[in-house]
Amino acid sequence: MDVTINGARLNVEVLGGDDTAKPVMIVHHGAPGLGSHAEPKASFGPFADTYRVVVFDARGSGASEDKAPFTHEQWAADVDAIREWIGAEQIIMAGGSYGGFISMEYAIRYPDRVLAMVLRDTSADNAHRELSRANALASPRIEVDLDLFNRIMAGTTRDNADLKAAWAHILPLYDHDLDMAKVQSRIENTPYHYATHNFAFAVNQENYDLKPQLPTIKVPTLITVGRHDWITPVSASETIHRLIAGSELVIFENSGHAPQVEEAPKFQATVREFLKRALGNADR
Repeated sequence: MDVTINGARLNVEVLGGDDTAKPVMIVHHGAPGLGSHAEPKASFGPFADTYRVVVFDARGSGASEDKAPFTHEQWAADVDAIREWIGAEQIIMAGGSYGGFISMEYAIRYPDRVLAMVLRDTSADNAHRELSRANALASPRIEVDLDLFNRIMAGTTRDNADLKAAWAHILPLYDHDLDMAKVQSRIENTPYHYATHNFAFAVNQENYDLKPQLPTIKVPTLITVGRHDWITPVSASETIHRLIAGSELVIFENSGHAPQVEEAPKFQATVREFLKRALGNADR
């Protein structure tokens, strides 16, 4: 459904019915300008038996309005406005990849609104970029076209067609087990918003560093990551784990950037057990 959030029309979907007794989980997708609510819906939809799960296309992504600003501050404010719209005092905040950036931003900016946090394949700063580049260059899956690679990673894509070409070039790097049919399907079904992507990578990423603020996060936090993630490597998750006291880190040995897909049963069981402990209710 279309919902106006902070002056922008966002595509929002609520899974799990209208039972207000259920805790609310808001899940933020990754890849601004490339991502959409489709992945969080598939990955967190199974939790709708116990939680009201809110998935949405962030402003500038998916079917939502391309209305700037595309800043972390604005995206976190949009999450809080969605929380108000759904009528929840507090939420479980979840996000993977760039959605993890916004999840941590939200927990830092709105600490009293978060019950627990679930992170997946993410990073607290941009220090992983050089390792990501090295991983791409070392991979036998693609022969890196440095012009394309640099444009998508630096946020200098020329238009949606250029963003699509660059995305198609690096997408084979993401999964532990490569399935080119799935890669091709994802390329064709991705909604492209090059201006959003460019701002996220050229502007937001340049000064992105949440490490000094991470120790202020006091809520139960689960950090998950695929052992073979090329773009947000295990070391990035280990840094988050070290800086958020009491956090839990789970490494998925047979996954790349998407353990929620590649090891879905284990991922779902891990999140369920964590939330049982975090919320202090064995019935959940």
